[in-house]
Amino acid sequence: MIDSGADLCIFDAEIGEILGIDIESGRPGEVSGVAGQITEIFIHAVTIKVGKHSRLVDVGFLPGVAESYNYGVVGQYGFFDQFVVTFDYDEKEIEIETR
Repeated sequence: MIDSGADLCIFDAEIGEILGIDIESGRPGEVSGVAGQITEIFIHAVTIKVGKHSRLVDVGFLPGVAESYNYGVVGQYGFFDQFVVTFDYDEKEIEIETR
């Protein structure tokens, strides 16, 4: 899911485990939800790939994200700061270009 309001990319801890990452060894951080609840996340540098383009970015991992967001969200840091994203609501299209 693309979330232009999210500060950083957050993925379900299960994704990190599949990638062989020891989630809890990451740098601790916090995120707050829509209702104001604060939750601890663990941040790791990972490579994300969009099309042919790869970027090393910090990603927060959090258990249970898959229940609400289909395994994760891409946010301001790690996605919007790396790519130019154009939304066309009427056409239901998203265009992603490199910076």
